Amino acid sequence: MRRKTPQPPINKLTIDGIAQKGKGVGRTEEGQVVFVKGAIPGDVVDVTVQKKRRRHLEGVVAAFDTESPDRTAPTCSHFGVCGGCTWQQMHYDAQLRHKQEEVNNALTRIGNVSIATTLPIIGCKETFGYRNKMEFSFSAKRWLTAEEINGENTIDDRTALGFHIPGMWDKIVDIEYCHIQPEIPNQIRNEVKRFAREHSLSFYDARAKEGFLRSLMLRTTSTGETMVVIQFFHEDKEARLMLLDHLIATFPSLTSLQYIINEKANDSIYDQKVYCYHGSAYITEHMGELAFQITPKAFYQTNPTQAAVLYAKALELIDIKKTDLVYDLYTGLGTIAQYIAHACKKVVGVESVPDAIDAARKNAKRNTIDNATFEVGDMRKVFTSAFVKKHGNPDAIIVDPPRDGMHKDVINQLLEIKSPKILYISCNPATQARDIELLKEAYDAQISQAVDMFPHTQHIENIVLLTSKK
Repeated sequence: MRRKTPQPPINKLTIDGIAQKGKGVGRTEEGQVVFVKGAIPGDVVDVTVQKKRRRHLEGVVAAFDTESPDRTAPTCSHFGVCGGCTWQQMHYDAQLRHKQEEVNNALTRIGNVSIATTLPIIGCKETFGYRNKMEFSFSAKRWLTAEEINGENTIDDRTALGFHIPGMWDKIVDIEYCHIQPEIPNQIRNEVKRFAREHSLSFYDARAKEGFLRSLMLRTTSTGETMVVIQFFHEDKEARLMLLDHLIATFPSLTSLQYIINEKANDSIYDQKVYCYHGSAYITEHMGELAFQITPKAFYQTNPTQAAVLYAKALELIDIKKTDLVYDLYTGLGTIAQYIAHACKKVVGVESVPDAIDAARKNAKRNTIDNATFEVGDMRKVFTSAFVKKHGNPDAIIVDPPRDGMHKDVINQLLEIKSPKILYISCNPATQARDIELLKEAYDAQISQAVDMFPHTQHIENIVLLTSKK
């Protein structure tokens, strides 16, 4: 086996940009691009090179020669290991600045889009404790730090309940406290872990495919409701009841306690039966006068406070009338459709997940909304000329696709319909820019509005208003 030749270190590299995944970007004197984990613009660093690619190098900070004025001490003790909050070492004002630059660069460089008006990015008032959903994995062999591996102490307990190391499907870093979720979920997670260790409940081994405890989902609402969903790899009724009953006794205010027995290779729950053991099968989130019942499989914006800001801005920008017919593509739980329903004549939502559409219909009924219709199916197969003939030509269309963006068939249908307005909401500026470029023949990009939903990460939500050229 041929060993790879170690790359020489890079000294005094100036970081002048940020890559899409949050790594710092610099260039050597020879012009070689270097992506550096943990570095931010303004840093001057010595770099240990870990990977050599055809067009760039990848490395980590070995030492700081000069620290960026935007640098600050991260709050979390797990920062730099768990991979969740990639930007905790950066002042929040600087995070917003770089997120706005990412959006602008994507639209101009990837999409070759000229935006008539770019509105200032909207930041979060609360930058910690904002996430209403977290999923943690159990592991029988937790990730060990270099200090632990090289240390003299014997490590007796390798169990963990935490996050996957980035790029390593079977490596879990044990989490003691997560600062971007509320206090109660942190307490629940740590109590589950403590109880499991005390009673020798086995943690899942992803490589050996054995163990009892597999994953833990924690969901909360802004009104204080809490959902716990535990995924077991196999049934052990005595152990399962012992753990579930302990959680009820320890956290009597739990709104919903549910579990899943998942014996398949992956831990996705969407094809699994969910059993409600205690309380309700859902928790209820409120947005203004609307209420949304959230089940374990349902998608809901993970930052509910900022979601309300996003939807309010979307409604403002699309500027619909009481006589308008609106399509809401990729509607999910129908949150946007129901949020705008009062402002239009009718809204039609489309989503591929049957459970989500079922929830959307039930939520609309509870919210006494009678002008919202929801259809389920693969977007590129459902959103056809027959669909338009059935529902009518829309006065406005809202699209909020997943990170991969829209299928070309969907874009072609949008071009054929030529609705007067399209409001494109995206969590991925790169695919948003790509799709908008494909729509340029029929639409002008009028307004771009970035909304930060995820402080301390590189992720950003962006809204673009497109108007027809006809």
